[in-house]
Amino acid sequence: MFHTIPRQRPETPLLDRVNSPEQLRKLESNQLPELTDQLREYLLYCVGQTGGHFGAGLGVVELTVALHYIFDTPNDRLVWDVGHQAYPHKILTGRREEMLTLRQRDGLAAFPRRSESSYDTFGVGHSSTSISAALGMAIAARMQNVERQAIAVIGDGAMTAGMAFEALNHASDVNANLLVILNDNDMSISANVGGLSNYFAKLLSSRAYHNMREGSRKVLSTIPKAWELAVRTEEHAKGMFAPSTLFEELGFNYIGPIDGHNLDVLTATLHNMRDLKGPQFLHIVTQKGHGFAPAEQDPIGYHAITKLEPEAPVKPTVTKQAPPKYSNIFGRWLVDMAEQEPNLAGITPAMKDGSDLIEFSQRFPDRYFDVAIAEQHAVTLAAGIACDGGKPVVAIYSTFLQRGYDQLIHDVAVQDLDVLFAIDRAGLVGEDGPTHAGCYDIPFLRCVPGMVVMTPADENETRLMLSTGYYHKGPATVRYPRGNGIGVNVTTSLDSLPIGKGEIRRKGNRGIAILAFGTLLQNALQAGEMLDASVANMRFVKPIDEELIRSLALQHELLVTIEEGAIMGGAGSAVTEYLMAEDLRVSVLNLGIPDRFIEHGKPTELLKECGLDADGIIAAIKQRLSTSKQNKAI
Repeated sequence: MFHTIPRQRPETPLLDRVNSPEQLRKLESNQLPELTDQLREYLLYCVGQTGGHFGAGLGVVELTVALHYIFDTPNDRLVWDVGHQAYPHKILTGRREEMLTLRQRDGLAAFPRRSESSYDTFGVGHSSTSISAALGMAIAARMQNVERQAIAVIGDGAMTAGMAFEALNHASDVNANLLVILNDNDMSISANVGGLSNYFAKLLSSRAYHNMREGSRKVLSTIPKAWELAVRTEEHAKGMFAPSTLFEELGFNYIGPIDGHNLDVLTATLHNMRDLKGPQFLHIVTQKGHGFAPAEQDPIGYHAITKLEPEAPVKPTVTKQAPPKYSNIFGRWLVDMAEQEPNLAGITPAMKDGSDLIEFSQRFPDRYFDVAIAEQHAVTLAAGIACDGGKPVVAIYSTFLQRGYDQLIHDVAVQDLDVLFAIDRAGLVGEDGPTHAGCYDIPFLRCVPGMVVMTPADENETRLMLSTGYYHKGPATVRYPRGNGIGVNVTTSLDSLPIGKGEIRRKGNRGIAILAFGTLLQNALQAGEMLDASVANMRFVKPIDEELIRSLALQHELLVTIEEGAIMGGAGSAVTEYLMAEDLRVSVLNLGIPDRFIEHGKPTELLKECGLDADGIIAAIKQRLSTSKQNKAI
């Protein structure tokens, strides 16, 4: 007689049973390795579907699990620096099912956001803010007499910014209950990670060690020489195992370095440090892209990835080559100009690859300066070079130039120094959202006396304007967008343009004139064709082409300004200010980015949302014309 063996149901994956840190903390410690494996696999799947930051998240899977396992989040405040590594955190904090909407319109944001989850205690995007924010939270807790922890997780790259050290210095001054975790994923600070180091970290973070240390201090402090000897002995012992001197001198109790992929060591050390008072510093060493071989071997290439599409069948047809990116236009121009100009210096705040200074750095290493994540220093360094006969070119993203604004005014503009700023990622950058959008450079640049502000319409004008700014004596800026150009032929010369002069690109009827600033010229030309409007490529925001504006105002009934930047204080405002100053009576419509933060999405979606695609421009003009007719009828 045969008996049927009942089929067992496959067990639900552990990750599917963990929808919150509260559920995570109910697990046994021996279940955590299985959870980290599943978390890493799910992260690979999600980012492969959506694209996004990749390597950093893989490197902090164990740390993320350990932090939420040991600390009472969200009551305990956990602040992630930059946010590139926060995807595992999002998965574990109730957003697992939404991960497939990451960086998409109306989906999850690319970075932590306070409005998205109570576990996202601080909105981030720019680097090196975590320690300051967590310190503020620790101070707030003390002011309100609330018992909770404040933890800042910062990468070794972000530690190159002065802001991080300003916060470290202040934390020791106020003796805050703050835990700073340095995620060293580039082995740039110390490679001293092993069994002895891990053991030493456990010992130094233990309550028994601190009780013994405090007891010894009380006894030996009455004998100055004995206490001094004990302190020196302790420092010598710690120095044998850990690069602690700098952080100890700043007033932190330094622990580490420890293996950031060893869950047993991580959880034990964090458990020991959880209740320690005063400024604490834990140094962990991780591998960017850990657990995924291609990312381990190429951490830069896998810092972020695009959506992984299934391989299509190979077709025998020849595909058309995509136009170069605007950053490539800049990179090529920089090399060409450097060949002719021995005083040219190229400066970047940790954006060599993004700004395409790769060839320049290889060809001219003595004139290439990567200052790390230090935008303020980058601008003042350029000022110093300009003071003594050099011609610095600062390659910087629009959103990051905001950090060097004081230096741009005080150190460059006030002294009328000869510095060219190549401003990349100007306008709406897309999926990275409002923290990375370059919406504000036109307003904050055009108000600075003596500043030249250029807005090229295409890749060829970008090259011409870079040369224009280089030859100009004084501060100058060229702003250009992220992504590919439109495919125009690009000159190989180093010719320049006359400063402050625009051009008419289309002559229409006497009704409408569209004044386009930057790459939205193409959309303006489409609208011009539909409306039989005149279209001007303005090129310069400052000095603005007053003669061209006057001519257009006298010949047309409606002037429409278009820019991929904030309307308030932008290029359109410059046109309106001139018209009012000259008492030129003409109707004006300013189109640009409205007075609100534009959320993440595809660039084409965002332009449409702002009414800056061709259809949106046409609709806005027709609406204005309709309103004008109604007002005249009244």
